[in-house]
Amino acid sequence: MSLLPVAEAQARLLDLAQPLPTEEAPLRDALNRWTVQDVGALRSQPSADLSAMDGYAVRHADLPGPWKVIGESAAGTSFNAKVQASEAVRIYTGASVPAGADTVVVQEDITRDGNTITLSGDDPGAPDKHVRKAGSDFSEGQCVIPSGTRLSPQNLALAALAGYGALPMPRKPRIALISTGSELVLPGQTVGDGQLPSSNAIMLQTMLAGLPCEPIDLGIIVDDLPTLTDCFSDLRDHDIIVTTGGASVGDHDLVRPALEAAGGAINFWKIQMRPGKPLICGRIGNALFLGLPGNPVSAFVTATLFLLPLVRKMAGCRQPLPTFEEAVLTEAMPQVGGRDVYIRAVATKRKVEPLGMQDSAATLALSRANCLIRRPANSAAATAGDTVEILRI
Repeated sequence: MSLLPVAEAQARLLDLAQPLPTEEAPLRDALNRWTVQDVGALRSQPSADLSAMDGYAVRHADLPGPWKVIGESAAGTSFNAKVQASEAVRIYTGASVPAGADTVVVQEDITRDGNTITLSGDDPGAPDKHVRKAGSDFSEGQCVIPSGTRLSPQNLALAALAGYGALPMPRKPRIALISTGSELVLPGQTVGDGQLPSSNAIMLQTMLAGLPCEPIDLGIIVDDLPTLTDCFSDLRDHDIIVTTGGASVGDHDLVRPALEAAGGAINFWKIQMRPGKPLICGRIGNALFLGLPGNPVSAFVTATLFLLPLVRKMAGCRQPLPTFEEAVLTEAMPQVGGRDVYIRAVATKRKVEPLGMQDSAATLALSRANCLIRRPANSAAATAGDTVEILRI
């Protein structure tokens, strides 16, 4: 099986994924999820003319006064009578402007003696001064959040003001995370000879934390074909199954044969990239299957380029692939062989510096990187000052 170019592999993976069935999600559970349709306002905001200041509501035609104060309007307790000539209503910020009034004179510009007020400061100017007109923010029926928007806290506040308590959006993908390898022990446990702390699950869980999904860590599965086969069979009703380790061609790399033994089908295997070549994509039952490489650097890179876009697509994102930008190299880099190379680096504004240790097992360099440099297959040697593509991480 030949190595599949990264872009082609991403396209094939995303073609397999469709947004999940829609549900009505309460606003409190909608952060960072994508809308599936335009959100039209169910009400106008403000729903009535409101005062933008503390002061007195008057008729502009009666300036410069004096006026007789005939009542009060506060938020939640409106003054219901109509303001007539030379009358004023004491009003507070956010309160409804009474019928007949069209201007608010701020309290600092008024002198009050009993129920009589006079203008002692600046004239408010044009009519509607300090008045938030009904519908000035948005009107009933207006699209306030376009379809395909990823909902921010600001969007959620807007949706609430527009009259919603819940919004339709794709159900969160259910993701099973499996660490494979007889050498693995749980983080924090004593590590014996030939053993290794399991680190990929916690890394993947935290990478997924900002996305609308439900990852479940199923722990460590030993390198045993029947055990792996049974595990995959039991998970066929999940949306995504993700394994780390066992995806290569060694005698103990059993993920691919276990998937096939469980009735799954391979869509592609091995990608034209470094690190991360032994990536498996397939399907078993209702679940899409991603077998990531076992070392954390390769797992991180393939998760960034494949797993996260897959989750975004299933969650309703219309542009799920990561966005690259340009930066200027601070030092020379050698020519590239027959695979795309993703290099851990540190970017500062428009410049990028490759980190010294690029071995695929070097996690210290990964922890210090804030971006990946992408150098396409067969790229010529680069010199300091050349422009390269980077992906911020």
